[in-house]
Amino acid sequence: MRTASVERNTKETRIRGKLRIEGRGRYQISTGIRFLDHMLELFAKHGGFDLELEAAGDLDVDQHHTVEDVGIVLGQLFCRALGDRRGINRAGYFVMPMDETLAVAAVDLGGRPYLVYKDLVKARTVGDLQSELVEDFFQGFVAHAGANLHIRVMYGRSSHHQIEAVFKCFARAMKFACSKDKRLKDELPSTKGLL
Repeated sequence: MRTASVERNTKETRIRGKLRIEGRGRYQISTGIRFLDHMLELFAKHGGFDLELEAAGDLDVDQHHTVEDVGIVLGQLFCRALGDRRGINRAGYFVMPMDETLAVAAVDLGGRPYLVYKDLVKARTVGDLQSELVEDFFQGFVAHAGANLHIRVMYGRSSHHQIEAVFKCFARAMKFACSKDKRLKDELPSTKGLL
C-alpha cells in the first residue's frame, strides 16, 4: 500500500495529513473552510483515496495561507506516497459533466511542476471559499507533487458546479495517473530513466 503522512507547521498554518492511494474513498477533513472541505471530500471519494487532513490557519487574516498550504500538503502527500513512481501510468485525464458545466483535467506526474488553470467562475465566493484561491490551491499542489496539471472549465453557469466539476475530474485524472500498470511494474515511466 502506498501511504504517506505529512505535518507542515508555519507561522501562518498548522496542517497534518495522511494519504492512502489504494484507499476506499474515505475521508476526515477539517480546514476551517467548509466549501474547501467539501471539495477535498469529493476528491477523496472520486479518486478512491483515503485522506485525512486537519488544518488550522490564520483565517482571521485571510483564507489564502490556508488554501495554498493545504494544496502544498496534498502535493507532498502524493509525492511521498508515490515513492520512485515505478510502474505508474504517470499521466491521466478526465472530462467531468456537472449538470450544465463541463470541466477537463489532465495530469502528468513526471516531476515537472506546471499549472494551467482556466475557469469561468464569476462569483467572488462560493460557499465560504474565496473562489480565486482555487488556482492557488492547485499551484501549491503541482509545485510539491512534481505534477504538470491542466484544468479547464469548458462551459457552465453555476460557480459551485464549475469548482465541483474541477475537483471531481482532477480526482479521476489522478486516480488513473497514480494507478499501476502490471506490465511495467519495475519500469520508470520515462525514456530518460529518471523522473
